[in-house]
Amino acid sequence: MWIQDLRECCEANFDHREKGQVEVEEIRNKWMNAHTDGEVDESLLDGLERRYELLICAEDSEWSKILDNEDFWKAGWGSKVEE
Repeated sequence: MWIQDLRECCEANFDHREKGQVEVEEIRNKWMNAHTDGEVDESLLDGLERRYELLICAEDSEWSKILDNEDFWKAGWGSKVEE
């Protein structure tokens, strides 16, 4: 659910990176609160945080490449197991 919500927020702002990054920050606050409440486990939090870091630091050209990368949105992306 969280990855899908993150993706939808980003894709709604495909051509507006800065606005998208503001929304990424907002959704991050929600998943951090959910984690504090025990609703998001550590492995999901790790995956969300890895995605967050790339999205929040992306420049315009990187933003669109990340959003177009289907693997980026798959469960387990960037995990130590996958590497």
